[in-house]
Amino acid sequence: MREAVIVSTARTPVTKAHRGEFNITPGADLAAYAVRAAVERSGVDPDLIEDAILGCGYPEGTTGRNVARQTVIRAGLPITIAGTTVNRFCGSGLQAIAMGAGQIVLGGAPAIVAGGVESISQIRGRDKGENDPSLNPWILQNKPELYLPMIDTADIVATRYGISREAQDRFSAESQRKTEEAQLAGRYRDEIVACTTVMAVTDKETKEVTQREVTVSEDNCNRRGTTYEGLAKLQPVMGEGKFVTAGNASQLSDGASACVMMDATEAERLGLNPLGAFRGLAVAGCEPDEMGIGPVFAVPKLLKRFGLTVNDIDLWELNEAFASQSIYCQQRLGIPDERLNVNGGAISIGHPFGMTGARLAGHILLEGRRRKAKYAVVTMCVAGGMGAAGLFEIF
Repeated sequence: MREAVIVSTARTPVTKAHRGEFNITPGADLAAYAVRAAVERSGVDPDLIEDAILGCGYPEGTTGRNVARQTVIRAGLPITIAGTTVNRFCGSGLQAIAMGAGQIVLGGAPAIVAGGVESISQIRGRDKGENDPSLNPWILQNKPELYLPMIDTADIVATRYGISREAQDRFSAESQRKTEEAQLAGRYRDEIVACTTVMAVTDKETKEVTQREVTVSEDNCNRRGTTYEGLAKLQPVMGEGKFVTAGNASQLSDGASACVMMDATEAERLGLNPLGAFRGLAVAGCEPDEMGIGPVFAVPKLLKRFGLTVNDIDLWELNEAFASQSIYCQQRLGIPDERLNVNGGAISIGHPFGMTGARLAGHILLEGRRRKAKYAVVTMCVAGGMGAAGLFEIF
């Protein structure tokens, strides 16, 4: 039976949306950095690649058109490579990898590029509320919580399940600490490709906007030296009695990640050394007003299908959209601290929606190899009331 393996991974640094180095970089250009590097690192002849599948949370805002096909062209890859863009909001990058595996195992494709991209800086008109003409009138009347801003759902989870503000801030401080430690130890270096681009800079006093060339080679959304005490001083975004602050939620950011996948037999024939294999994806739906708890429904499905338990998984990447939902999911699933987000998560690193699933997959394969892990799970909540979870076997 055919088996989908991942032979390379590459990603851009994650930078601040609107104020960061990628703030005027088009989505296809952003994705091209990661895709081009992943193909180069793979050792695979580009002519073997059949398709590029990229996830994007807001493709209509990031690119306006099929970003995957644009990326193939922008990356200078053969014109024969097709491209498709997939949307499962925060699970889009992981969904792209699952679809790539399906094309390899069931469709017989020799090689696939899969990944995700998000330029939150380029999105226009996100979260307009009830004035958004694209919202379905019947849903607004009968299930309006489907359109709740994500920050509201995080506050609901905190209230409904008793996740204290202190717990959220302590979790967030730990995410910052782990990211800082990992950066200083160089544990992100192998996945990141340096990117030279042009950014817009606004003068704080005159408001004049100029452009300058910049090169960015590491994530820069995290705040080194962050403490619980500092986070505890921040005011809740939605006002008194709420929980979510600028310090205990993922930062809006830009970035892209990609991997090259192929059949295991073909990889062996070419003398390649895969990072691991994609084993499967499970998704689940939940109430939209508590969308952050989606992983507690997706993960058990995934583990049951493969006859595994939580204790069989050596590494977990649970996307830190918000501290409240991350804590609840960890507690409900029983994930040990020492196996969870070992190098920090989205609260410190950032969360470009479509990129994140692919970034977590690439990171968990590289970190898993360093730790000699066997099984790893990437899981996240998804806007609209969903959860997604993917199983990887590390070689």
